[in-house]
Amino acid sequence: MALLRSLLARFSIDPYLLLLIGTVILALLLPARGAAQGIAEMAVTLAVGLLFFLYGARLSASAVWAGIAHWRLQSLVLASTFVLFPLLGLAVYFLAGAWVPHDIAIGLLYLCLLPSTVQSSIAFTSIARGNVPAALCSASVSNLLGVVLTPILVAWLLPASGGGFSMGAIEDIALQILLPFLAGQALRRWIGGWILRHRTLTSIADRGSILLVVYAAFSAGVVAGVWSSLSVPDFVIVLLLSTLMLAIVIAITTALSRALGFSTEDEIAIVFCGSKKSMASGIPMATILFAGHAVGLIVLPLMLFHQIQLFVCATLARRYAKRPQA
Repeated sequence: MALLRSLLARFSIDPYLLLLIGTVILALLLPARGAAQGIAEMAVTLAVGLLFFLYGARLSASAVWAGIAHWRLQSLVLASTFVLFPLLGLAVYFLAGAWVPHDIAIGLLYLCLLPSTVQSSIAFTSIARGNVPAALCSASVSNLLGVVLTPILVAWLLPASGGGFSMGAIEDIALQILLPFLAGQALRRWIGGWILRHRTLTSIADRGSILLVVYAAFSAGVVAGVWSSLSVPDFVIVLLLSTLMLAIVIAITTALSRALGFSTEDEIAIVFCGSKKSMASGIPMATILFAGHAVGLIVLPLMLFHQIQLFVCATLARRYAKRPQA
């Protein structure tokens, strides 16, 4: 076990990636069918509610308001997340449409419409000795805005996809995501300290929730027979396009940070917050926005992108951390 952990750390392999792969394999081999499928869907609804309840209970409102004061940094991160990424996604959507299944092309654009991550953005900013409070604010605000902006962007840019900004979608998002989040915020005064002291339990809860959602999405894809349309070349194309998009965004955010005179600490927060996409928010929202579609195929680009960003940002964080102390 110690040898395995050593190898994973040496090659920057997130153990959670192995759990995700194992979950996908389990769904492919033993998908939930019949009554089990209904139970899985109910479990996903409860798991998503728990996930966002924990987010609400952990997030300090005072930290968000303090970070908002750095408006130039926040504006650049939000522009990268909700302007630059969607423009790249549109280009890739039309480019990939002729080469991969339509649901995969939708997934490539969908991942570009999502908010930034919270945990990994802050973690990598801290490792790189960047502006951690600004990263906390940027990632938190991005996720809060994403609950509304992502469905709007989906409806605007993918009007024929079947998902979007309908009243039904808004009600589902409010019940499954926003309401638990607000409940967590309301109870934070009493339970926030306990949750922060028991990070291992909360980490198991939120990561376990994602694994359950991934299992249900891929299981539904197996039952519907959608995986027969995915080939190895499709997989390679998605991998290459996801890597290319991440490289472009990192290059642009780095160049803009330096051109606009931000400090290195601010640059680190901008690069890490502006280049990431949240799987924790993206997969639950996809199950709502694309109900009736091959959600497993749609979220596949997001899952690949999530792992690529972890590998790349881990390397970048170590490089930033090696710079001389100010």
